[in-house]
Amino acid sequence: MSLREPKSGSTPLVDVIIVNWNAGAQLTRCLATIRSGPEGFSIGRVVVVDNASIDGSLDGLEGPGLPLTVIRNPENRGFGAACNQGAADSHADYLLFLNPDTLLESESLICPIAFMEQEANTGVGVCSIRLVGDDGAAARTCTRLPTPAHFTSKMLGLDRLLPKQFPSHFMEEWDHSESRDVEHVMGAFYLIRADLFRQLGGFDERFFVYLEDLDLSLRVQRAGYRIHYLADARAYHKGGGTSEQVKARRLFYSLRSRILYGFKHFNWAAAALLMAGTLVLEPFARLAFAASRRSPSAVKETLGGFAALWSAWLPWKTVHR
Repeated sequence: MSLREPKSGSTPLVDVIIVNWNAGAQLTRCLATIRSGPEGFSIGRVVVVDNASIDGSLDGLEGPGLPLTVIRNPENRGFGAACNQGAADSHADYLLFLNPDTLLESESLICPIAFMEQEANTGVGVCSIRLVGDDGAAARTCTRLPTPAHFTSKMLGLDRLLPKQFPSHFMEEWDHSESRDVEHVMGAFYLIRADLFRQLGGFDERFFVYLEDLDLSLRVQRAGYRIHYLADARAYHKGGGTSEQVKARRLFYSLRSRILYGFKHFNWAAAALLMAGTLVLEPFARLAFAASRRSPSAVKETLGGFAALWSAWLPWKTVHR
């Protein structure tokens, strides 16, 4: 089943791809933590794909002493498209898609690459590690593949009101303290076999941001490969990322990606109901929740996000496949 059998005596090559959008000093700090392992792998390239940042976050990136390539996009192409752009000329064995708000530790790459190089694990297509926040606790970064029911409960706010009866697709009930196969790992640290990535055509660029990694994980499994969460290594992840800067726009892209995901992976009836509920029912549920919290900013963000969604009503050809 493996696209590439482990090569005895060879050192696997890893390309690291980071998509940057106004990440500020986080990007420089992230790059400073990327190092080739003393044994087990080599860094081929570190590619920073910048989506038209205006904050000066690309200044001084020559310092870390890495095999660094910087691609400057004149406009924001979105996360998936930028990832594909960074991976386009890769000759590596593995691709690591890494968020700029992460900090690697000495074992962050050594452990997952060693794991995937084992002959018993040639059926693992994607691997991730434990991501920790400021408190050192493991973030709940693994998820189930979402179903129409998951999206509906989120749409109506049932996952917040009655979390036990309507659990999220995030595996929040599990403390992420042990290694195991899962259905999806967050794209903040997403190590994938390069041949598999190319075979699948990379990320679906119709997802501007959000759910593009989950869509790829689904296609990885449909191709017959497993996804593994490795608790033996860890990295710091700030979380929230640069999308905190534009919360209304973040909501718009999240909802748009959900509709696209529904039309791509659910049957037509379920996808159509999901789109109708997102456009018509969810804004009222979100506004009611924001009002109950007495949060004018949340009301404003909700109105802004849905205004953008309504004005950009997805054409049939965009969502249907």
